[in-house]
Amino acid sequence: MSKQYKTVSLSDEQRIALEALCRRRKVDALVWKRARAFLLLDAGEDAGTVCRILDIGPTVLTEWRFAFAGAGLSFFGLKDYSQRQGHLSVVQEQAVRAHFTAQPARNADEVCAYVLAECDQNYSTSGAAKLMRRLGFAYKKPQLLPAQADEAKQAAFIAKYEALMNGLAADEMVVFSDAVHPEHQSRPAHGWFPKGQKTALKATSGRKRLNIQGALDLETFQFTFVEGEKINAQTTRQMLEKLERNNQTKTAIHVFVDNARYHHAKILQPWLDSPERRVKLHFLPAYAPHLNPIERLWGVMHKWVTHNRHYATFNQFTEAIFDFFRKTLPEKGPEFRDTVTDNFRVISLKEYKVI
Repeated sequence: MSKQYKTVSLSDEQRIALEALCRRRKVDALVWKRARAFLLLDAGEDAGTVCRILDIGPTVLTEWRFAFAGAGLSFFGLKDYSQRQGHLSVVQEQAVRAHFTAQPARNADEVCAYVLAECDQNYSTSGAAKLMRRLGFAYKKPQLLPAQADEAKQAAFIAKYEALMNGLAADEMVVFSDAVHPEHQSRPAHGWFPKGQKTALKATSGRKRLNIQGALDLETFQFTFVEGEKINAQTTRQMLEKLERNNQTKTAIHVFVDNARYHHAKILQPWLDSPERRVKLHFLPAYAPHLNPIERLWGVMHKWVTHNRHYATFNQFTEAIFDFFRKTLPEKGPEFRDTVTDNFRVISLKEYKVI
């Protein structure tokens, strides 16, 4: 700890005043402790020793030193000296900003360690967080982007989709399809809980999961799905057949899917090529899940059903998932429109600072 602080050098006048203060018969305990701390530092004691002798924390000692530097001897009688961390020079702040722009900090502790090593200042985690916000940083997760997404193919897909939608006949429909595999696991998530209350979520020990293949109509929020032991060409055909049965008046059902192998399965092709077939598959560009709005529906489902929820049995978990798709989604569909949309855009790594 001795490396964390420089010693204090008092003037003769300051030293005499503090020694006299400590000799007083009636003096406030905090005032005496402050005066004794500076006399010990002036005598050459390291900060760690001073903190142990006076039973104070290193952060407190740092705040006292800054308050003394600003208020002088008058500091010792102040009950609220309103000192705050953030006493870096402009040059030091610029260095901190440049360092963490080039090498992002994963947490406030890394900021504390850097400021201590490079600026000889001891920051608490809350002080480091305030410093970073003041320097223009925000604590957030980086966006996870596909490393191999092709910008030209994304743009071509969006243009083709817009052309389809602009020319869509009244007896045609468009759906987005994908599979989801929710596991019977408790999923802790951020939430507002009473301060000071220890909050926990019961964990589940099983590894069972559902396998659901669905298709979502963004216009009506009609959700068509099937469940299977696994997702394959057979469940794909079952889901597509269900789409046709549920939409008898539609002459064409445009289904947007990803490039999973079962969507290209040879055993599926004869059925798709049949003259009476009304479903038509459209394939998304590779490595572009952001172009499939149903991916966002899975996120909404987890927020409503699995986040901070414990289901003692797999049957209870299954019932909750199906209730969301069968009841919640039809009832709350309009509330999800701002989240589950076809407001597509080309994602380019050039727009981001890639770490």
